[in-house]
Amino acid sequence: MERRNTKRVTVNLRAERISCTKNCSVFIENLSESGIYMTTAPAKNSEYILGTELDLELELNSGKIINLNCHVKWAVDNTPEALTNSVGLEIIDPPSEYKEFVKSLH
Repeated sequence: MERRNTKRVTVNLRAERISCTKNCSVFIENLSESGIYMTTAPAKNSEYILGTELDLELELNSGKIINLNCHVKWAVDNTPEALTNSVGLEIIDPPSEYKEFVKSLH
């Protein structure tokens, strides 16, 4: 089993995928300084290809909006009847504001 380097925090946050054509809202279920677990509306599997980049806009408690550049680390291939898809993201070079935000949640 893979060990995580940073502690995960359970949250219920809404974010927006940048550069998408529809169903751009995602929900962040948990996060760490280097990763995010999110759920999305059902999407074509091709939207979440392992290793591809994905950009998110996240509003912090302060009201500031930050952009997070991420790699898709894993995606659950849900059935057509599923209400959501699950996606794991690795944040590429997390900004200091994001790291401080995560620390404030502990």
